[in-house]
This record gives sequence, structure tokens and C-alpha cells, in this order.
Amino acid sequence: MIFIKKSIKYFIYLLLIIVLYVFCSFLISCITVNKNGELINDIKTIYLHSNGVHLSVILPFEEVSDPLKKDTFFKRKPKYVKYGWGDENFYLNVPTWSHLKFEYVFGAFFLDNPTVIHITHEYRKGNNWVAVKVSKEELKKINNYITDYFQTNSKGNKVLVPQNLYGNNDFFYKAKGSYSPVKTCNTWINDCFKYSGVKASYWTVLDFGLLNKYN
Repeated sequence: MIFIKKSIKYFIYLLLIIVLYVFCSFLISCITVNKNGELINDIKTIYLHSNGVHLSVILPFEEVSDPLKKDTFFKRKPKYVKYGWGDENFYLNVPTWSHLKFEYVFGAFFLDNPTVIHITHEYRKGNNWVAVKVSKEELKKINNYITDYFQTNSKGNKVLVPQNLYGNNDFFYKAKGSYSPVKTCNTWINDCFKYSGVKASYWTVLDFGLLNKYN
């Protein structure tokens, strides 16, 4: 009986922590930083996209810097290149919510698993992409931010991670950083925008925190 009471108590505590976490995430994501002024010269268009789990940033191929292109595989020249970051095990096993399992969520949030950068070659603009206007300098910082997150081998080359769940236009590379309850795939994109001076949330772990700034 005592064991049951303690179990119920700890379950309630855990539930309260989860509710508080979600509430704080939503509340803080409403705070906007880098409120863009009017862009006049050197205006570039990039895009945001979410598949319901992972938020990605999309750059026109001609706006991808040479250091970012280096050591990444291209079968043929795409029109756009999509970038995302996240837990390796979660990314390679949970492309959509239908693949979600508790073990993947637990591992991503509480284990020090390796991370990857997900690159997708896009040959046409998606209907549900969200356009983001940036300056030439902001775009340069976005390129630098993504480039700096690639993990390299002893020769200084990016490291390709084999996968067989995604399509032929999807590639994964070893990345720096650790996934956690405060640093998710969506936080990474948001931090990219914050670092680059582009309008973003103060902090967000969910995709809508950043998407809502542009809808």
C-alpha cells in the first residue's frame, strides 16, 4: 500500500514537471528577439519547414557557402538545400510521429547520444514552406552557424552517416552538440536565427515557436 501511494505521488510530480515544462516552453517561445527592421538592400529569401517533428531551414543552392557545401554529396545540382539537426537515433528512426516510440524519446532527452545534421536536396519549392527575408550578412552568418556544427574526421572532412529509412535525396552527417530537453532540433534552428540576427523566439523547443514569427 505504501509503495502504491509513493508511486502515485511520484507520478503526479512527474506529470506536474511535464506540464510546467510545456507551459514554460509555450510562454517563452512567445518572446521575440531580433525584431527585423525593413530590409532594403541585398534581400535574400530562405525558408522554414516542419514535418510535424523536425524544423528545418532551407537555403537556395546558390546561397549555400562553399565551406558548407564542402564534403557533402550531390548527385545533381538541387534547387534548394534543407538543413536540420538532432539526436542521431531519433532522427534515423522517427521521420514522422507515426514512428514515435517511448525509447526514442527517452534516449533523445536523457541519454548522451550522438547528433547529426540532416541534409535534403530539394528540386522544387514546397507549398508549405514559410518564406523568411534576410540580409546578405544574416545569410552569411546562417551559413557559418550550420557549417560550424559539422563534426569532422582527422582529415578535416565531414562524416557521412549511412541510413536506409529516408529517400535518395536525404543525407546525414555527424554533428557537434548534445540533444536535451532544452536543446532540441527546433531549438537549434531558432538559435541559428538568433545568432544570425534574424527574428526568432527567445527560446523554443517546439516548431511553432519559430514558425509563428513568420505566419
